[in-house]
Amino acid sequence: MSEGIDIKELKRRMDGAISAFKSDIASLRTGRASANILDPVTIEAYGSRMPLNQVANITVPEPRMLSVSVWDKSMVSAVERGIRESNLGLNPIVDGQNLRIPLPELNEERRKSLVKVAHDYAEKSKVAIRHVRRDGMDGLKKAEKDGVIGQDESRAQSERVQKMTDETISEVDRLLGEKEKEIMQV
Repeated sequence: MSEGIDIKELKRRMDGAISAFKSDIASLRTGRASANILDPVTIEAYGSRMPLNQVANITVPEPRMLSVSVWDKSMVSAVERGIRESNLGLNPIVDGQNLRIPLPELNEERRKSLVKVAHDYAEKSKVAIRHVRRDGMDGLKKAEKDGVIGQDESRAQSERVQKMTDETISEVDRLLGEKEKEIMQV
């Protein structure tokens, strides 16, 4: 490849948008328990906000149950409060230094709202991918205007960037479709 833009860098940034999307949808609750469900939970601990996984172990003992083992006994009530206030619809049961969190069945309305959240995550990811494409196209226009690359090379690279963008967005759509099926499965 001659001058112009760094295709590998654009690809890396698009892949970053995909991996951010994957981690976002992994935290969405489906019919079965997953430790990722508690990823968005933060706890008021030692004078600052901390992710739950920095003050406790999270395990999945049963398909519809989470177990949180708090390391510091004085943090149990803060962990319970953080989980209750996380808007995940979970009610932990305190058992000494452990919290048991039964996962209620998802009703149709809750499933649909989770699908909407997944669509929001997908849209944010697509916007990020389009920003990367825009940066690449702007770089090509500038390189062509400055005489670094010719018009033919610019057109070929812009087609390559567009193809890469289309493939990445279709990957987001594929992942979204899989997650949607998983959420709506009863």
